[in-house]
Amino acid sequence: MSDEAINNKDDVDNKEVNKEEESALKNKSRDDSLEDKIEETPEIKIKTLEEKIARTLAEMENQRRRFEKEKDEAFEFGGFNFAKECLSLIDNLDRAKISISNDDTFKNNKDLPKILENFEIIQKDLISVFKKNQIEKINCINKKFDPNFHQAMLEIEDSEKEPGLIVDEMQKGFTMGGRLLRPSLVSVTKKKPEAKDNIDKNNPKSAEKYEENDEKNKQSNL
Repeated sequence: MSDEAINNKDDVDNKEVNKEEESALKNKSRDDSLEDKIEETPEIKIKTLEEKIARTLAEMENQRRRFEKEKDEAFEFGGFNFAKECLSLIDNLDRAKISISNDDTFKNNKDLPKILENFEIIQKDLISVFKKNQIEKINCINKKFDPNFHQAMLEIEDSEKEPGLIVDEMQKGFTMGGRLLRPSLVSVTKKKPEAKDNIDKNNPKSAEKYEENDEKNKQSNL
């Protein structure tokens, strides 16, 4: 085949390729134009707008809920601290009542019962206000010691009562809405160590057990 024939064939092939490319570009242009026309239809615009509005409303609702939660937490935290401060009123009334009862200058005073009665009335009114705000006194006497609500200040040996029983309250404890506001300061019982006189001297195991318990008690006191 001559060079001229080869060149003519290449020209024909190139023209066909160019035609195919032009046709592809025209088709793509028509498709893009069709997509643009579809996107511009009122139905699509309305649907898009509705989706944007729905997203905006959802975001606004989430923000409102976050704001309400933060507001409630701030109010609860402020109320919790305020309630803790108010507990000193109960403490001061208790101290004043005990102080007046033990004061010799008041013992022969005929008005002493009336004074103590007034203290009781004020105290009951305070407790009533506390209850309306979900502040409850912790009842602990003769209850089993619970570290979640009680703080042990003293251990008292008692062979008649089971260990860990609360027998005295030094300061009242309170909860607020089920949460601990202040623990009760209490005295709890502990097992009385076995007396030396009760040890069977002829029983080596008994003596050994006593020495072991005695050593443990010494270490716990340290």
